[in-house]
Amino acid sequence: MLTRTDSISALLAPNSVALVGASDDVTRIGGRPLRYLRESGFAGAVYPVNPKRETVQGLKAYASIGVLPQAPDVAILAVPAAATVQAVEECAERGVKAAIVFSAGFAETDEAGRAMQDEMVRIARGSGMRLLGPNCLGVFNSSIGFYGTFSAMLDSGLVTPGPIGIVSQSGAYGSHLMYLARLRGLGMNHLVTTGNECDINVAEALRWMVEQPDVNVIMAYAEGIRDRDTFIEALEVARERRKAIVFMKVGRSEVGAHAVSSHTAALAGSDAVFDAVFRQYGVWRASTTAEQIDIAAACSRGVYPRSNSLGIFTMSGGFGIQMADDAETAGLDVKPMPEKAQQELKAMLPYASPVNPVDATAQAVTDLPLMTSFISAMLEKGDYGFFAGIFGSGPASPTFSGKLRQALETAAAASRDTIMALTMTAPDEIVRTYEDKGFIVAQDGSALMKTLGAMVHFKESFDLAASRKPDLSPGEKIALSGESLSEREAKPILAKAGVTFPKEALIKPGDDAGVVSASVGFPAVLKISSPDIAHKTEIGGVIVGVKDEAEAREAAATIFARAREKRPDARIEGILVSPMISGGVEIIAGVVRDPAFGPVVMFGLGGVFVEVLKDVTFRAAPFDVPEAHRMIREIRGFAMLEGVRGAAPSDVDALAEMLSALSVFAAANADTVESIDLNPVRVMEKGKGVVALDALIVPARREA
Repeated sequence: MLTRTDSISALLAPNSVALVGASDDVTRIGGRPLRYLRESGFAGAVYPVNPKRETVQGLKAYASIGVLPQAPDVAILAVPAAATVQAVEECAERGVKAAIVFSAGFAETDEAGRAMQDEMVRIARGSGMRLLGPNCLGVFNSSIGFYGTFSAMLDSGLVTPGPIGIVSQSGAYGSHLMYLARLRGLGMNHLVTTGNECDINVAEALRWMVEQPDVNVIMAYAEGIRDRDTFIEALEVARERRKAIVFMKVGRSEVGAHAVSSHTAALAGSDAVFDAVFRQYGVWRASTTAEQIDIAAACSRGVYPRSNSLGIFTMSGGFGIQMADDAETAGLDVKPMPEKAQQELKAMLPYASPVNPVDATAQAVTDLPLMTSFISAMLEKGDYGFFAGIFGSGPASPTFSGKLRQALETAAAASRDTIMALTMTAPDEIVRTYEDKGFIVAQDGSALMKTLGAMVHFKESFDLAASRKPDLSPGEKIALSGESLSEREAKPILAKAGVTFPKEALIKPGDDAGVVSASVGFPAVLKISSPDIAHKTEIGGVIVGVKDEAEAREAAATIFARAREKRPDARIEGILVSPMISGGVEIIAGVVRDPAFGPVVMFGLGGVFVEVLKDVTFRAAPFDVPEAHRMIREIRGFAMLEGVRGAAPSDVDALAEMLSALSVFAAANADTVESIDLNPVRVMEKGKGVVALDALIVPARREA
């Protein structure tokens, strides 16, 4: 039986292909792939299968898969849904390694369709054959001329090989990306569309693609992720190998998330969690298709900036200021030219503004050799990671464009490690002449700044992956009965995992609450302890600021009475008493089980920050302490932990240690823990640690 890696390679880099349902009509689903294979000069064997014809498009036809001279690596099934199960069965019997199912009408439609899809999968798994689809647009591998797709986007020409790969759950979107990339003159080696993902999914296709040496950047589209471990492994490998992933993940809105479930029956997962996982593993999440194409084009060369600094050259102050604003938003550093360099530039052009943006004024246009010297000096002296020139329609001028290009190319030679970017409005053929020389070109300055910011994002992520390898000890597994845990039961479990709690004692019914409370110390907090009462405040089960033994006895009596009145069915263990903890910054932390990514750790400031502002962030578990530091610094309210209005800085190091420890515990117990709440948690002054004041563990429901 084939390994999973071998079988997906057979799909994406086959030596032989069968087309079941092959048609002479090159406009039909069964005709297009054969036409593309013939036009591309695919060197492998191609077997049209059609029992009604002796030849198809000039090639010998075969009555069935079973009579082929050899078992093909991949079979393209261009037959109706009703005939697909039988076709899959014939492929499995013949020993076909992988099959592409174009037809719709399966799990995305109704239960009958789902039953057909399930039967198809059962047959394939019995032989080790891999399935792509159904309801997909197929694949291509332009580097070997393999086109297992019926996309009409190829009618106007096949794809030029190049360093871009596309992985898309949606066939239409993946084909659209291919078309737009081709319009931009970009080369693409691989396209995979996964459709219903009855077997091969986006995660596995992505994992295969990041291994390919001829791919520098991958554009991806998904509505949901089915295979969390493979997906994260793909992201990790991509980052280690310095391969950019530019992802379009849909389902941000409630309407979008509902449409996703209707379209492919995929679980969308929490959109905030997707955002966080992409940040965690260095993926860029594109908000528009144009942005996805722009960034993929810029990253396709595999060249990234040495710093995030940007030198802006303009002949109009207004455009320069606008670009500087957009650059700051994109996280770029528009640092000023050194003082001495400013003096040199001023000497060249007395009317120039040499700070940054560097405004050469319209005078530079009249003297291109001077402009060449001016830009060269700017590049040599400025020490910028990026140069951005604003040229408007100048490059399209018949009398100006050639000299301008020569001036820019000559100037660029002055600093070969500065990435050169330009804004211009010019015909495609002129734009291509600049891109062929390594310039990044955009019509819109704001879009260009976002693209450069994405390049910095990837560079920093790649460097981070190269500089450290997380070394996480496996967390300890715990045995849970499936019953709810009280705070008293949850705390020792989490304390063992690395969470610090204050000293506490249990006042059992009949105990002297004053004496027990005195053993802990005053002022004290008294809380009902019951596995059946998760939200204690809702029944008045918490009393704070208890000052002495008398108040403790009164408070305990009150809490017991409220519990009997409002939750007579609850199991009461007693009342927890602990010292009042004041000071520090209140935060909230916890673990939730995300539908797509399993256990994820949540962190944010407590109180109004989480209740009203929703100022929280997430990370997929497990993660190390440096990643916890990155997580902490993501929230808008991080300044509160740094110390504001004279307050001392908080113990962020201890907080990072706690979050990492919590993530390790969550990963180890992913199958038994549904969620964990630590709320409130106090982050004390630097060096004084972190104290969790309450804890809740919700066990996972056991299957009946």
